[in-house]
Amino acid sequence: MLDGRIVGGRNATIEELPYQLSLLSEGSHICGAVILSENRALTAAHCTYGGPPEPLSVRAGSTYLNQGGEIYQVLEYYSHPLYGTGPLDYDISVLFVETIKLGSGAQPIPLCKENEEVEVGALATVSGWGTLWTGGSLPITLQRVEVSKVSDSYCNSRYDSITPRMTCYGFEEGGKDSCQGDSGGPLVHDGVLVGLVSWGSGCARPNYPGVYTKISNSEIHRHIINYL
Repeated sequence: MLDGRIVGGRNATIEELPYQLSLLSEGSHICGAVILSENRALTAAHCTYGGPPEPLSVRAGSTYLNQGGEIYQVLEYYSHPLYGTGPLDYDISVLFVETIKLGSGAQPIPLCKENEEVEVGALATVSGWGTLWTGGSLPITLQRVEVSKVSDSYCNSRYDSITPRMTCYGFEEGGKDSCQGDSGGPLVHDGVLVGLVSWGSGCARPNYPGVYTKISNSEIHRHIINYL
């Protein structure tokens, strides 16, 4: 149920999504992450919580899983202090990384504004190297898919643990979603970061949208800004 979770998407190149990072533990992909600046990145707190096997690093500038691009060490990370108080609430971690060499395949993405709401029905792009179906193997090539903003009331009707730090995207008919291995990766609307892949019930199931950390929520937004 709580696996961090692209189903129904298509191959992409890193030049299309230059803010996308792969978070590595002992050199292997564990989660997605996002470039905020040349030495700051974001991921989901559940990707770093409890100390995954060190050392952590990020791969930037590569379309492909576990190859190409450049690898930069994660020097420190700061999860939200309230993470762990409820199921995947406050699911945000700021990464301090070695200076990323920016270029066509590695660029920061701006944050959405604090308290800014995305319209219900608006499309956003989610990306990563997560599985192409529930329980599947990871793809070699970066994937992207467009998902639709779902109302808070609908999301609350599907899950009983939605908080103001969460936002939901998907389609009632299912078929398009993030999936295992995408966790911590970017959800982008109108050129700004609006969410991070957090959790859901399976992947792309009808009536069960994906749940994302809500970047515009004041508690999430301020945690990020504090560490920039």
